[in-house]
Amino acid sequence: MNNNCLLRCLVVMNLLLITLVNNAQNLSPEVVEEVMEELSVNNDEGEEIDWTDELHELSERMQQPVNLNTATKEQLEQFPFLSDKQIENLLAYVYIHGQMQTTYELQLVEEMDRKTIQYLMPFVCAQPIDKSSSFSWNEVLKYGKHELLTRFDVPFYTRKGYEKTYLGPPLYHSLRYGFRYRDYLYAGLSAEKDAGEPFAALHNKQGYDYYSFYLLLHHIGRLKTLALGNYRLSFGQGLVVSTDYLMGKTAYASSFTFRNSGIRKHSSTDEYNYFRGVAAAVSLSKPLTFSAFYSHRTMDGVIMDNEITSIYKSGLHRSKSEANKKDAFTLQLAGGNLTYRYNNLKLGVTGIYYVFNHPYEPELRTYSKYNLHGQSFYNIGVDYSYRWHQFSFQGETAKGKKGLASLNRLQYTPVQGTKLMLTYRYYSIDYWAFYARSFGEGSAVQNENGWYMAVETAPFAHFKFFASADFFSFPWWKYRISKPSQGMDFSFQTTYSSRKNLTMYVNYRYKQKERDVSGTQGKEILPTYQQRVRYRLNYSYGEVFSFRTTLDYNRFQMEGKEAVQGFQATQMISYCLPWFPLTATVQGSYFHTDDYDSRVYITEKGLLYTFYTPSFQGEGFRMVACLQYALDKHWMLRMKFGQTIYNDCQKIGSGNDLISGNKKADLQMQLRLKF
Repeated sequence: MNNNCLLRCLVVMNLLLITLVNNAQNLSPEVVEEVMEELSVNNDEGEEIDWTDELHELSERMQQPVNLNTATKEQLEQFPFLSDKQIENLLAYVYIHGQMQTTYELQLVEEMDRKTIQYLMPFVCAQPIDKSSSFSWNEVLKYGKHELLTRFDVPFYTRKGYEKTYLGPPLYHSLRYGFRYRDYLYAGLSAEKDAGEPFAALHNKQGYDYYSFYLLLHHIGRLKTLALGNYRLSFGQGLVVSTDYLMGKTAYASSFTFRNSGIRKHSSTDEYNYFRGVAAAVSLSKPLTFSAFYSHRTMDGVIMDNEITSIYKSGLHRSKSEANKKDAFTLQLAGGNLTYRYNNLKLGVTGIYYVFNHPYEPELRTYSKYNLHGQSFYNIGVDYSYRWHQFSFQGETAKGKKGLASLNRLQYTPVQGTKLMLTYRYYSIDYWAFYARSFGEGSAVQNENGWYMAVETAPFAHFKFFASADFFSFPWWKYRISKPSQGMDFSFQTTYSSRKNLTMYVNYRYKQKERDVSGTQGKEILPTYQQRVRYRLNYSYGEVFSFRTTLDYNRFQMEGKEAVQGFQATQMISYCLPWFPLTATVQGSYFHTDDYDSRVYITEKGLLYTFYTPSFQGEGFRMVACLQYALDKHWMLRMKFGQTIYNDCQKIGSGNDLISGNKKADLQMQLRLKF
């Protein structure tokens, strides 16, 4: 036995002993939510995010871990916390040293830091290679896994809309069924009725308001992927098409790497962000993959004079006016992607063509005069990536019916544990791309230029530092900015991780932008300055006990105006009874803000495959209690009760959402059956 092998064996034995003592690995479903939340610390919370598909897929991966001894680059790329360098080093380790005996050998892989290993552990395993493992229709029904999930939400308050406007009861209900056979076959059905929507009556005589079906096949000979029903797409840097959620400006450098996830199932109840039809990816040769897709679906909106004047994205059909928007028009879409991979080089070409059955002619105000309108559109883009030693480069350049967009990113790793990154984006004011989603300050891939720089380093044991600076400009008007404008966004985070189960971080963010002064109709525009500070402490004792403390402070000021402030303090405690299959989580928050600009965001643990981060303004308390009871390995029940009490008002909300009183409470219940 050579010295290399002997050292490897000794380290593995030592790691196993340490693991048995510390029991550090936490395989509970909550770890998925924690990973996603930690990666999105700096996201701009201006829009609500549906994390269902991402959380569901990572949770499925916990149940069917990736075998590190057979893992492909594409499989490892699904984890947003792994960098390209880490993926390459992991594959090289298995190739050089042979099969891993345990996942704790990850600590021997170059560039693998403790935090990344902690994130990765629940989703991978190290098992001997089973050469007989392959797709067989005879084994699908015998070894396939079923999951049935139902959810009820019961509010203990009444919104004004239920007096005359809303057509259904205030209960929310959804039903989801999923079937999975290893990594080869996924199938499922989802049905949902939002609060206020009728069930099996009026415009919903078919029962639920929304139905979704998907069938996904993977790795069947040369057929890499086949999707039928509802599915999602993402190619290149997202400048042509992407229906995946992007991490944005996080405090974790590897999450900026945009991976070509291709064709994926749509299993959530999101009623807008998906395609419906057929999509397939075929391996033409080892380095060459061809994907093609077609979608035909109805969409919600308003039709006036045979023209589409607005597109309705919420999926709510509670009132007569909302019901009249349902399935108002159709959108057909077709396209394809050709990707070439060889060693560290990747090249891809993506094209898409889509057409409405009526002209899309929204009202184009001055700030939106360059926005998309017409009946048929196209986009074509070329994406590219290459890694050379410690340098990694990736980007995409795309052309639409009008305009041009380009995103390019360079990353340099001078030493282990340190990453430097530079990103440049150019989105012309008239780039039209209906399904584009990529990195930027704004929500659209349009009317934005910017330079983003970031550095991540871990010079000392247990400490990691992250700093970023984003300099952006908008060549044309934006909503609430009646002139071309510019701004900057700085962020700094220090993270401490002990050898045991204690982590903490302090995050500071400073953002400067311009904005119209309210009431001046755009005649007066002033700079705004926003500062945010967050401190978070996490501690866990195995799978039995954990607590989290979060403190937030926000300060917002418009030049020449008085500054407004907001803060919140949140304490979460979770305990799993060692003698009974019950886990209880309680969380309490106190918030106090001067106005909407100084609002705070509070993350809550809730039901499976959900990620809830509501915003609060004013003064009050938010209390949450969540119980999880596992009857056996098949049945699991989750319940979440939440109540918000405002000290400074006697009414909550406005319009049809108005609630009389200063309290808002609701109960969510979820039952899961696995067999």
